[in-house]
Amino acid sequence: SIQLDPQRIERLRRYCELLWEWNRKLNLTRHLDYETFVVRDLVDTQHLAEHLRPKLRVLDIGSGGGVPGLLLAILRPDLQVTLSESMRKKAHALEEILRQLELPIPVKASRAEAVLKQTHYDLLVARAVGPMWKMLRWLAPHWNAFDQLLLVKGPRWVEERLEARHRGQLRHLDLRRLAEYPTPGHSGQNVILSLTRKPETSDRD
Repeated sequence: SIQLDPQRIERLRRYCELLWEWNRKLNLTRHLDYETFVVRDLVDTQHLAEHLRPKLRVLDIGSGGGVPGLLLAILRPDLQVTLSESMRKKAHALEEILRQLELPIPVKASRAEAVLKQTHYDLLVARAVGPMWKMLRWLAPHWNAFDQLLLVKGPRWVEERLEARHRGQLRHLDLRRLAEYPTPGHSGQNVILSLTRKPETSDRD
């Protein structure tokens, strides 16, 4: 049911070819055919793209093979996307893929925490980077450098939320489920979770 214009389809096809070519040297993806790419990577990114306002400054955390950040840049060229990947070899592969796709997207070969010390972003996005509690621990000192965090999660997101809550990491955050959708051919539902800081309240309230 995915409908895209021919130019985007061609760019996605070329992206897959380049990604799989690089995957022979580096472990960038486990999705090595078009069907798996569409029902996993593209479906997730399309649902994510539907919830983003125009012209947001977006940082993709732990980009790996480029999902969701690089795909977001193809589906939503209005967004100002930056990729962050701490493994230099993977960051170099992303730079080469972007160069051949003629997509002028910056790649930061460092951890997201270091990137956030330099630039403010409207939105952080992440998929398959780590459990929620671990990501919230990494990002805890940097909430002044971004406005919203969107996480693409699988069916275990409820357990991850409980773990984060048990660790006290959601005390000052609002967590909302923006979307829930099936992954074709797989049981369970994927979700997009939004996390923002709660408004500060004064002692007089």
